[in-house]
Amino acid sequence: MRILDLFKKKKPANAERNEYVVPQTEIIVPVNRRERLRVNARAGTQVLIIDDSATVQGALGKILQSAGYIIHTADNAEAGLEMARGDKPNLIFLDIMLPGMHGFSALRKIRRDAQLMDIPVIVMSGHEKATEHFFSSQVAAEDFMKKPFSRQEVFARIERLLDQKRIPRRLPGAGRGLEMQS
Repeated sequence: MRILDLFKKKKPANAERNEYVVPQTEIIVPVNRRERLRVNARAGTQVLIIDDSATVQGALGKILQSAGYIIHTADNAEAGLEMARGDKPNLIFLDIMLPGMHGFSALRKIRRDAQLMDIPVIVMSGHEKATEHFFSSQVAAEDFMKKPFSRQEVFARIERLLDQKRIPRRLPGAGRGLEMQS
């Protein structure tokens, strides 16, 4: 049986043409993102962006600054870890593909460091292999954001992490066993 045969209208045997009828379906109207009230982290929230691309740093920084966030940037994992220890950001955006130490190693260091382990981390990547590795491994990040990203996606990822005081927090159970591994 062909797929189109499923949509055939029942006709008398002497009918010459096949007529097709598409069955009625329910129409789903998406919520207009501009009508939905977005919840931002409180003004002054400090965000560290660790990415070797100046373009990503600039674009993500501009998006976040528009909502009153304070932005710090690092172009490699080593510098990012040092900045995180000094600045104590409320949230970290971490690229996976970095020169030197890659993002997964940096994330493990963050989760094992008593000063940094409670900072929520959103990892980012535009590489398909890194995306597959993220979803197939036990990574202690709160979320994953694929590049390129939209303004709407950035704020949706942050909104998921906000507590009642609008401060980004780690999600319960997000890779919690990693802190104890050596």
